Amino acid sequence: MSEYSHDIQQTALQNFRSARLHADLERVRAVLSGKSADLLSYEEVRQKVRAVETSRIELQDIPLDAIVGSVGRYKDFTRQFFPLVEEDQSRWARVHTLTGSLQGLPPVELFQIGDVYFVRDGNHRVSVARELGATHIEAYVTLVETSVPLEPDVQPDDLIIKERYAHFLELTRLRETYPDLDLTMSAAGNYRVLERQIEVHQIWVKKNKGEEISFSEAAVRWYRYIYWPVILIIRKRGLMRDFPDRTETDLYVWIDKHRHELAEKLDWSVDMETAVADLVTTQSEQSQPVLNRISTKMQDALIPDALEAGPAPGVWRESLLSGHQDRLFARILVAVNGREDGWLAMGQALKVARFEQSHLYGLHVIGQKDDKESAHVEGVKSEFYRRCEEAGISGEFSVESGKITPIICDRARWTDLVVVSLAHPPGPQPVQRLSSQFRQLLNRCPRPVLAVPRMIAKFNKLLLAYDGSPKAHEALFVSAYLTEKWRLPLVIETVQNKQVTEEIAGQARTYLQQRNIQATFLEKAGDPAQIILDTARAEEISLIIMGGYGQNPLVEVVLGSVVDQILRTRDRPILICR
Repeated sequence: MSEYSHDIQQTALQNFRSARLHADLERVRAVLSGKSADLLSYEEVRQKVRAVETSRIELQDIPLDAIVGSVGRYKDFTRQFFPLVEEDQSRWARVHTLTGSLQGLPPVELFQIGDVYFVRDGNHRVSVARELGATHIEAYVTLVETSVPLEPDVQPDDLIIKERYAHFLELTRLRETYPDLDLTMSAAGNYRVLERQIEVHQIWVKKNKGEEISFSEAAVRWYRYIYWPVILIIRKRGLMRDFPDRTETDLYVWIDKHRHELAEKLDWSVDMETAVADLVTTQSEQSQPVLNRISTKMQDALIPDALEAGPAPGVWRESLLSGHQDRLFARILVAVNGREDGWLAMGQALKVARFEQSHLYGLHVIGQKDDKESAHVEGVKSEFYRRCEEAGISGEFSVESGKITPIICDRARWTDLVVVSLAHPPGPQPVQRLSSQFRQLLNRCPRPVLAVPRMIAKFNKLLLAYDGSPKAHEALFVSAYLTEKWRLPLVIETVQNKQVTEEIAGQARTYLQQRNIQATFLEKAGDPAQIILDTARAEEISLIIMGGYGQNPLVEVVLGSVVDQILRTRDRPILICR
């Protein structure tokens, strides 16, 4: 052997030892990261993803990172094709030596499944190329067709999911109708969830339409009418940003499960839009929603209920759950206590529901020790449904035990408007305001509150009390909507003082003019509460609309507010916006 040949051989042997060291390091990193360092078995993968070999062979340059397995020697190399078997040293070194010869090495032979490759012939050539720092290798590639996508980062555990996905596609034959569909998921068991949904839809079609359809036909209908609309919601809301580690189908299954859990918890029907909105609020992995949840928990722990400021003005509009562009109050929550004042609140809620074509959610709150199935509760429930049926309004009834104010505030986020009796408005003294449950409700409720006094009003004329504050601007938005949608005359009262100037009154004029909405504007000076009440009586107003508490809660508890004064009159409904 010449000295040159000897040097080449020694270099090859040194590189083999280096490759063996890399193999050991790769295995250590795999243990620390929780990812496998093993090559995949071609035959096992092919069977799991229902792949079929074709006769198509092409000569290509293949990225080494995309070669993830081998036909027969998947136990002899790591995932990055570093050698594991010491006895391979001579053969490995011989291949290494040939890389520098004039004849070179022939192309390797690979199978391609999806975006990954498996070595049919040339495992040592791939290994040597890796050690030498190459990024690509020339190969004869045989295409193996499958409906299941495979990517270079696929792990052995992923094959269980891929197998279930392949079975699902084979069972449903959805690819025949939707060639580009992607139903990949990160949990194998969830494909059975989809199969059950298709089975239920198949039964539904037979029961409701009298049609016998096959499972694959039911799958097409399920995809088109049940699955796809939810995917559109996911995309419209940009949910993939909130849950970056999930696939769209992961989110579909999660949302559907979340919807069923909410429906069981609330004892109300819950649609997908509502479930999506709540999922973002309560589970989003983005920094801002996480910070919001932490902030809310800290406030609940540190600030007394009576002094909580509640959600910021305008947030309620951003998180409306209705999903109906033409209706502001598609879902109405009404607190029903079984007494006369509660039925008056329900009567007023039904009038709003007629204008809005709303769905009514009745809520009856009982004490912790009371029986949810008592004769009294059953009587309230029966009367609720009777009144809904008589009014031609769809409704649902739920019973919950605990403190009424936090329960209403929690339930409110599932609806668009809260209607409650004005039987106990905040009292005139600071200690009465501090202990007022009604005041706490207005402060904490995340939705507008319609306070109903001792009578049911026929909506014929609206009065907006406008002072230019952020919450008053929300009341202006609602007033404009009701005026336009309900076709009711609107009077806007601005009581001028040091804070409320003529310029502020002009803001309301400009806002309505931009929307071509007509209104009567009144500008006066004096005691705001008294002026508003006098105008309401003189103009025969049926509904007063105003913003909620505008000052620091502690200040308003001590000094009182215009809102409290107007609430105490209890002579007509008042819609409090935030």
